Amino acid sequence: MLELINKYVNKLISQGVCNIDTPVFGGLDAEIVWNRLSHRTKTLEKVIDGLNINSILFSKPAEPYASIINFLSKTQESAIFPQDCETRTFLHDIPIVADFDSLKIIIALKKRKAAIIPNQGIVTFGTVSPEQAFISYSSVCFSCFVKFFTDYYKDIKLQKQTNEQNKIFKKAFDIYYKFIKNYKNSTNCIKGPFKDTETTIKAMIQAGKLVVDYRLVDSFFGNISYKLKDKIYISQTTSSLDELAGCIDPCPIDNSSCTALTASSELSAHKDALLNSDNKAILHGHPKFSVIMSMLCDKEEVCNKFGECHIKCPKKRFVKDIPIVPGEVGTGKYGLSNTLPPAIKGNRGAIVYGHGLFTVGKNDFSDAFNNLLKIEKMCIDEYRSTIKRLREG
Repeated sequence: MLELINKYVNKLISQGVCNIDTPVFGGLDAEIVWNRLSHRTKTLEKVIDGLNINSILFSKPAEPYASIINFLSKTQESAIFPQDCETRTFLHDIPIVADFDSLKIIIALKKRKAAIIPNQGIVTFGTVSPEQAFISYSSVCFSCFVKFFTDYYKDIKLQKQTNEQNKIFKKAFDIYYKFIKNYKNSTNCIKGPFKDTETTIKAMIQAGKLVVDYRLVDSFFGNISYKLKDKIYISQTTSSLDELAGCIDPCPIDNSSCTALTASSELSAHKDALLNSDNKAILHGHPKFSVIMSMLCDKEEVCNKFGECHIKCPKKRFVKDIPIVPGEVGTGKYGLSNTLPPAIKGNRGAIVYGHGLFTVGKNDFSDAFNNLLKIEKMCIDEYRSTIKRLREG
């Protein structure tokens, strides 16, 4: 258990959501084991006793997440309500607990996957594995980041932003901008087109790890696929892109086997997008500003679909050349399988509202990955330009 806990502590640090020595992570083995000693552990042990869980995580987030989350906590009463896809489908909302008190934490975590304790940190848990706690923690940081920047855009428009918001905006934007702008296009991807299963899987594993290393996806979200002969190779549902070995499913295009039962829930969208183009590769990540830009709209107040933007947006929207489309996960009437394939056809990528960015590669993952990075950089620049125009009035 301790080895598994330390694995996810290291992931939290490498993703930039926690600093070294801030996570307090405990897991139930023969007894409760902790990654380090802390005055927090007695309270957290009471939380474990009060819930049917096997692991618990508490940590102050790294910057800029700490400042963002503390600010959002002050502007909300009982919970934070981000509107991105991860929150809608996974977190629902993020409760605010006033004190580091075991009973208050237990009440919050009986209803939700994570809770925020203002000026102290985030507490979350796993019922089966410490991985669940890692996923929830990472998702809270992502969702709050997206909410802060979408809210800031709206407040700038209404000229109601505060000095504190302005300071947090500058710090958070500068940290992320410096990080992502330092990355250059990757030239290390295995060159295609691929001829066999072994090379295809090796290339998918490599590309998935790149997406995580460049922080173009958080926790276990995102997926990857490749069309080889009569099969679509795709990452399994809930698999981590940096740990794809043994987690890639070969799905026959003619549906002649049930392999797809464990495949990503977005298989149908990948399949239709690949079959209706000359591309062989698709990468799907959650780059922060691609998601943020998809959620900025000047028509909310007059749009009769407001509140249903993620499934029924009636407008054709773009960030430069990249289309923004609505779409729910799955194959329903408003599913990605219907909205994504026509949007991505003939383009280097498409953004799904509040969800993430899909990019394509003709023969391998070089173009797909570089498009992911280029489009995210473009969205950062577009956001900055948009804020500047609003300020200048």
